[in-house]
Amino acid sequence: MKAESSVNDLFAVDDESAARAEAHARFAATEAARIPDIASDTPLRPIRRVAVIGAGTMGGGIAMSLTAIGIPVTLIDAGVEGLERGLARMRDNHLASVKRGRLPSAQMEQRLALITGTTRMESVAGADLVIEAVFEDMPLKQQIFRQLDVLAAPGAILATNTSGLDIDEIAAATRRPGDVVGAHFFSPAHVMRLLEVVRARETAPDVTATLMDLGRRMGKVAVLAKVYPGFIGNALFRQYTREAHFLVEDGALPHEVDAALTRFGYAMGLFAVHDMAGNDVGYQTRKAQMATRAGDRRWNDLILKLCDQGRLGQKSGQGWYRYEPGDRTPRRDKELEQWIVAESARMGITRRSMSEEEILKRCLYGMVNEGARLLEKGVALRSSDIDITYLTGYGFPRKHGGPMYLADRIGLDKVLADVRRLHREHGYWWEPAPLLERLVNEGRGFGELDNESRVPRSG
Repeated sequence: MKAESSVNDLFAVDDESAARAEAHARFAATEAARIPDIASDTPLRPIRRVAVIGAGTMGGGIAMSLTAIGIPVTLIDAGVEGLERGLARMRDNHLASVKRGRLPSAQMEQRLALITGTTRMESVAGADLVIEAVFEDMPLKQQIFRQLDVLAAPGAILATNTSGLDIDEIAAATRRPGDVVGAHFFSPAHVMRLLEVVRARETAPDVTATLMDLGRRMGKVAVLAKVYPGFIGNALFRQYTREAHFLVEDGALPHEVDAALTRFGYAMGLFAVHDMAGNDVGYQTRKAQMATRAGDRRWNDLILKLCDQGRLGQKSGQGWYRYEPGDRTPRRDKELEQWIVAESARMGITRRSMSEEEILKRCLYGMVNEGARLLEKGVALRSSDIDITYLTGYGFPRKHGGPMYLADRIGLDKVLADVRRLHREHGYWWEPAPLLERLVNEGRGFGELDNESRVPRSG
């Protein structure tokens, strides 16, 4: 389609285009399982029992995903209270499924019987796979992996559920880095279908193959990534989030950004999602990072300031929107909007109106540009892996086929022209990815790049 001034011309999808995007999504899900440098007949390590460390929401969801396919789980937590809360939460989740008619009560009891709770780390000794699911804190994770190095059985796979920390650093805490791998589940883990399997520098091929197969057995789409801040999914999500926040500083209001995103096809706009999840999620991490941030680029701290005002989202009745008691419907908040305008003035930003097309370009093209970097660095094997990651784990509208597929459909030359314009206007964050420039110069797209890599794998 031609890129005209109307957002409808640029991003509109007819039935035929939506059908092609759906076919691409199905193909991408299948293709994600293909790892060219690992033989298809690689023997897998047996997974007869799994230990999950951390009985919080994530750990419990991972345990439920495993018991659903008949794998016994030892759930380990540092304290008795945390463990009991986790076990109770899992029973409540199962009961909810029974009440909805999605799970027979007898099957619920069978699954719950597969879970053993304990506070003894020594219990990992009986596991073929250990999945660490504690807070995103590098020293804490390294401490746990040092313990696992001593306590886990020889040949056991040691997996971390980190959403973006350096797994090479975690593996370095052990004397068996070949056994260490990333297993990034998405919350709630027993519902979300995406699993990022993150291959560290020394992860053994059979460890990678075993985790990819386990994801398939759990009914998930397993996508392979390499170590990189945020891996595939969160690396792109940072670009999406950053630009949405910059748009609010530059002249848009939260409801305008969200309206553009929902008309594009997202189930919810980003700011409504922030309010639902809680604006304080990641607050301490972001605060800690402020002291070491580079001074040569723009940063956004509006969400931190919202938290400082007690605007945590739905749970406090105020966030980017306001909420009536007992009602989760986002409503515009004039007080919040006036504060945003004042913040722009304080930063010396002259606000201007934002077209829907500009909102979407800034939110989407930043992801495309970052996706090109991931492909160039080998963090993602294929552009279709990036697409299925976003379709499965981040709510990207299926009718658009994923961010990289969308960019091909629009035309990489048009996308690059806008990226270059945004780089001139906004600087650092919009520096064009070399791969994007190279593909445009060669008249090729991401799909053609994928086709070139589609060679028979060894074995």
